[in-house]
Amino acid sequence: MGACDLLIAIGSDHGGYRLKEELKPFLLAKGYQVMDLGTDALPGAVMLPGAINAQSVDYPDFAQAVAHAVTDGSAGAGILICTTGIGVSIAANKVHGIRASLCHDSLSARLAREHNQANVLCLGGGMIGLRLAEEIVEVWLKTPYSDQERHQRRVAKIERIEQEASPRQQDSPRQQDSPRQQDSPRQGAPLEKGVFTR
Repeated sequence: MGACDLLIAIGSDHGGYRLKEELKPFLLAKGYQVMDLGTDALPGAVMLPGAINAQSVDYPDFAQAVAHAVTDGSAGAGILICTTGIGVSIAANKVHGIRASLCHDSLSARLAREHNQANVLCLGGGMIGLRLAEEIVEVWLKTPYSDQERHQRRVAKIERIEQEASPRQQDSPRQQDSPRQQDSPRQGAPLEKGVFTR
């Protein structure tokens, strides 16, 4: 394992700040180096139970920073945390070359690495406690990618989808200019009974 493999980029929004801060010493004790890409504590903040210790920030900014650290080789893997883990996983997966996995248990952590070659772990700071988070992180980091052909074939297909999507996204007109967008119901209008646009 190279030095880069031992360096973990970690980031969170305000909803994942506490768990991020609690996981850093755990990672260091396991022999990993930690690149903390934010968010940071409010000036003078003290870690009190149930308190929000970080200013409200936008999770895509931190997801992008961690994802780029992984894809540019600055870090061997990434960990992202928001309240549910959903937002950071969606945002990170928009970065070319990232396979972010939202995990809430050690089985999903193992399979994300073994079957899907995940390179960013996403956690929900409001969904799981520290002990479970530590277990998930340890399993995720220690699990190697499977050498079984079926998993390699499937990851290769994911990479092909990513390659095919990239040029189309660059060449496509802006979403608000597309005919489909112009023909859509006005914002907030009901689509059908009980279903509304936002």
